[in-house]
Amino acid sequence: MEREKIEKFIFEADKGVNEYLEKAFKNGKIDSQSYNTAKTNVIRYLKEWLEDLNIDKFSPNLKSAIADAIENKRWGDIVNAFRKKMDFGTGGIRGLMASNKESIIRLKEQGVDASILKGPNTLNNIVLLLTSSGVAKFGLKKGYNKIVIGYDSRIRGLDFAKIIAELFLAYGYTVYLFDSPCPYPEVTFAIPYKEIKADMGILISASHNDYRYNGYKLSCGNGSQFDPEERKELFTEFIDKAKSDDICLLPFEDANKEKLIFLGGAEKIDGFEYYGCKLMDIHKEHREHIKSFLLLEDGEKFTKIAYCSFHGAGRIAVPRLLNEIGFKNVIKITKNGLDELDGLFPSFGSEPGKEQQPDPGDPRAGDIAVRAFQEEYPNIWEEIDILIGTDPDADRCGVVVKVPKDQQFLYDGKDYMLMPADDMWALILWFRLNFDKTITPKKTFVVLSHTTSDLIVKIALKYKLGVIKTWVGFAALAAGIRDAWNKTLKESAEGLCEGRKDERGDCHPIVFETIDMFEKDRVYNLAAMEQSNGFSIFGFPPLDRFSLGIKGHVRDKDGTFAAVLIAEIAEWARRNKTSIFELIDKLYLLPDIGLFVNHYEPDPLDGEYPGIEGDRIKKNILRRALGLYQFAQAGDLEIGGLHVKSAAIYRTGKYDHIYSKTHDFQFPDEGIRFYFDNEHFEHLTIRPSGTSNALRFHIQLHSYVDKDNLISKKKELHDRAKIIIKDIRKKIRTP
Repeated sequence: MEREKIEKFIFEADKGVNEYLEKAFKNGKIDSQSYNTAKTNVIRYLKEWLEDLNIDKFSPNLKSAIADAIENKRWGDIVNAFRKKMDFGTGGIRGLMASNKESIIRLKEQGVDASILKGPNTLNNIVLLLTSSGVAKFGLKKGYNKIVIGYDSRIRGLDFAKIIAELFLAYGYTVYLFDSPCPYPEVTFAIPYKEIKADMGILISASHNDYRYNGYKLSCGNGSQFDPEERKELFTEFIDKAKSDDICLLPFEDANKEKLIFLGGAEKIDGFEYYGCKLMDIHKEHREHIKSFLLLEDGEKFTKIAYCSFHGAGRIAVPRLLNEIGFKNVIKITKNGLDELDGLFPSFGSEPGKEQQPDPGDPRAGDIAVRAFQEEYPNIWEEIDILIGTDPDADRCGVVVKVPKDQQFLYDGKDYMLMPADDMWALILWFRLNFDKTITPKKTFVVLSHTTSDLIVKIALKYKLGVIKTWVGFAALAAGIRDAWNKTLKESAEGLCEGRKDERGDCHPIVFETIDMFEKDRVYNLAAMEQSNGFSIFGFPPLDRFSLGIKGHVRDKDGTFAAVLIAEIAEWARRNKTSIFELIDKLYLLPDIGLFVNHYEPDPLDGEYPGIEGDRIKKNILRRALGLYQFAQAGDLEIGGLHVKSAAIYRTGKYDHIYSKTHDFQFPDEGIRFYFDNEHFEHLTIRPSGTSNALRFHIQLHSYVDKDNLISKKKELHDRAKIIIKDIRKKIRTP
């Protein structure tokens, strides 16, 4: 683009953007921090991108799309694309690929250089290459030279993965690239796999987010996410300083054939170009590894399972796994393309403002899968025992179970319900404690996030296990387990109360609470789990820091793994003339356990509050929540008719690079909790996302029950949770 045109476009943009920001600020649509940040960044970043000659080489259509947006006075879209660099969170980066559906379709049709508006705050080829150049240089400093790269069913996932692979080849790395959309757990398994031993891994995926999003998941050499300190160094010293001069690509056809290795199955895929390079069957290795955790004997299993991949990468992996371990009655849902790799996720809402997530932990997604099954296979729904669903990158697992007739009124009269992950993980824990005879309780511990049900804690303590509660996310879960393995947990975490040793300062960066972890030699992790449908088993300490734990699975969540473990429990239940639903009820009836109702809602229901205006909405909601904390401290707060007896703010400071620490707003990254009882079993947590304009509501209620009042207590607590949600939304004025 000629110099005169660039200057003209920058001049027009400067005028239009500033008028847009002034008006939005005056009308109260954006706050002062967002206004000042955008005033500082938008034109600066826009100028950098328009004047950057390297961009012409790597993305020839990018500047013309920016020019088109300026000519059409799309000031709001331009502000949102250029107001900041994409936020770097615990697992990498994630964000919108474009501002509207038409642009996403154009990306699908035209490829990664589609003529759509791109900037440093959208997920695009330039942002991915800049991020990757920072990661590559970080790795070289550490002495790294191998990387695994995968992608799921997101739009243009292979193309994004390919250019990233070309960059790492240019930096001298040996690249292991998947030849088809793959589950994220296969990436985290492949990284430390004995015949690969890579140093890092990348998956191009936005997990369960709607079709507009994509992301860049980063894993370290053992398959877990990077530790906080290392992640901070990676971002501040390398990714944040990356320039387009750092981008260099080595095309596959020119690469050393020993430096490019493809990961997939036993045979090459027709139509896929392998450039004469080796193919490694990693699918089989991952399946065989999962089989080593099974507790039932080999042989045919008669549980009838419906499976839904939600247009994702589990479409082959999960049914094949189930078939190989003896489940011959697995029926895949193909209605409405649910079994097709389609990043537009056509079975889910896609109209502006109604974009729905393909999240197996969302009851609405469960309804979509059940309806599709019933339409595709009329008259056999009653024969199905469970329905299993995995998200697009198959790291999350959801399970729909049948409900007895006497409790169907609790679920709007339906004969099924989406089982909360809290209950699924509790059942896996109970099952393994009862049937895995190799477990030594005094050496065993579990790890869960602080928003995951205390039902799991009760079961663990009943069987005399140790417990670590961490902050949300598998990065924290993995770090807590690592510290337990390394015997460094006691030094930093003993005596913690809600992540703190006293009432001053920020919380511990990893740990929320430990229970009975220090009197015994707790070396075996039986379960790592979180409310957001993530599960794994880490096992005993690994041989080295770049390996899986001994008798352990991947160091991040695995939906394919969880699907198999739950299917095995369903088979055991069938053989014993019961069901998964009835098993969890039996746990509730134990006198030292009781009934736990854990209710979760996101805000907004799907996606996030959009753009720069969403920043203000989110922070204002949080400010009102922090105001309620002050009322709670004074003993003058009721929520949903329940008196709040105490409250806590959880702040680790891990997102201070995104939210500036000011006198009036210190970002409570792990939430604000309101306790309704003195035992701390009943509470409401308002937890904000660190990298998107969204919040989460978590409610836990508890009651000791017997056979006579179990169902009535369920209704009482479910109704109470709905009242609490309605009241808190009113109090903090969620739109």
